[in-house]
Amino acid sequence: MTVNSEWITHLPIKGIKSVSPVSGGDINESYCVKTSQKKYFMKVQPNRGKGFFAHEVEGLKLLSQAALTPKVITYGQVGKDGYLILNWIDFGTGSQYQLGQTVAKVHQIHNKKFGLDHDFKLGKIPKNNHWQNSWTKFYINQRLDPLVNLAKKNHVWNSFRERHYQNLRTTFIKYYSNPKHKVVPSLLHGDLWFGNVGFTADGKPMLIDPDAFFGDREMDLAMTTVFGGFNDQFYKGYNSIYPIKPGFQQRLPWYQFNYLMAHLNLFGETYGSSVDSILSQY
Repeated sequence: MTVNSEWITHLPIKGIKSVSPVSGGDINESYCVKTSQKKYFMKVQPNRGKGFFAHEVEGLKLLSQAALTPKVITYGQVGKDGYLILNWIDFGTGSQYQLGQTVAKVHQIHNKKFGLDHDFKLGKIPKNNHWQNSWTKFYINQRLDPLVNLAKKNHVWNSFRERHYQNLRTTFIKYYSNPKHKVVPSLLHGDLWFGNVGFTADGKPMLIDPDAFFGDREMDLAMTTVFGGFNDQFYKGYNSIYPIKPGFQQRLPWYQFNYLMAHLNLFGETYGSSVDSILSQY
């Protein structure tokens, strides 16, 4: 645990009564910060400085244009440790139909290009968000190819995966070379699994922990299918605002592959069979 009594004195929050660890994912240390009047949620990333949370702060700001998100109180660093302090949220239950509508409204925030104003290089999977006019170039050159290169370095790649990946790659490029398959850049959450959505105590849908950029909205939708939790009401709600384009099931594996490759790199062959299942289709 990074936080101790001396560390706490450097936080820009006055009147802190206690700081106690809470569950909050496997990437950051998470804490409940209590003052005499308020509670806050604090994430700490040891040895990575303030810059580690700049990307999340920007993502929350972008998403908040169309969705309820945690409020950023402040972020900074103590020594070499980065921290992000958010308002405390008591979570409850709510309507997945409304959650789907919320995600659809986020996706209706468009841009002229794919990418973001900054890269995110401090995570376990570095992200190159350099702006691109071409969705094919962005997705292949800045998402899939880097994940494959990382898999080679991590010794979780083989000749079967290489051969079938090249086939998938060619299929993707050919499909989007057709002008009929034009992609409009949408604001994406970027890590839309069920652990990164929730409902406030009064039932309002909320999006948390974004890895935002502008891309094909089907990337977010694909992520909702990888680990479960989203039900039919979610997709009905989504379609009531921003209908999913025909042919989504055909394109779905191309985007599931991105997230499964990230997990193959992070956690090893636990995800190898899922990666191979997609690659065997090409």
